[in-house]
Amino acid sequence: MLGALLAYLIVSMSPQSMVRRATLAVSGVLAQFGGVVLAFAWIATIGPVGVLTQAMSDLFGADIYGSGWLFGLPGLVVVYSYFQIPLMVIVFAPAFDGLRPQWREAAVNLGASTWDYWRHVALPLLTPAFLGALLLLFANAFAAYATAAVLVSQGQPIVPLMIRQAITSEVLLGQANVGFALALEMIVVVTIVMVGYNVLLRRTSRWLR
Repeated sequence: MLGALLAYLIVSMSPQSMVRRATLAVSGVLAQFGGVVLAFAWIATIGPVGVLTQAMSDLFGADIYGSGWLFGLPGLVVVYSYFQIPLMVIVFAPAFDGLRPQWREAAVNLGASTWDYWRHVALPLLTPAFLGALLLLFANAFAAYATAAVLVSQGQPIVPLMIRQAITSEVLLGQANVGFALALEMIVVVTIVMVGYNVLLRRTSRWLR
């Protein structure tokens, strides 16, 4: 939702706007910024001795690190949002660009209010694009591994880490087949998601031309 809102705010600006160009460029960079480097960047920023952690402690006496939330599932959600929101901007912005001004003018001429236009024209057109982008973001987060492998210190909150534990664990012996089964499950889930994404993408492309 945050990515969709940001995409709308960006597209509502002039195509020649420097803010729009800069935001899209930065989103393109952040969407590809992941893996071990991303985990290290967050640890160096808000880790136990991170730059921001130390600054907030010295200036305001605040402990933003707390009980180590960064190295659990809450931290993983925040870090994933760091590259998922820019990815949503890149994927969803063309859908807003595809809304033609003539459609809004026609709705207004027929007596529609702004709410009526969004409810009966814009939102039905944007829904397939939004759902397709949502599926793409899900597949991207579902298959991510390197960032979580470095960041999460205890527990295995996502399937890729569960697969690693099942295959490499020296404590739980004989669990390799469980890891292989989870890997097959991931393949099936991602395949279903990408098929759904392609169906929605074809539906969206009908009115984006």
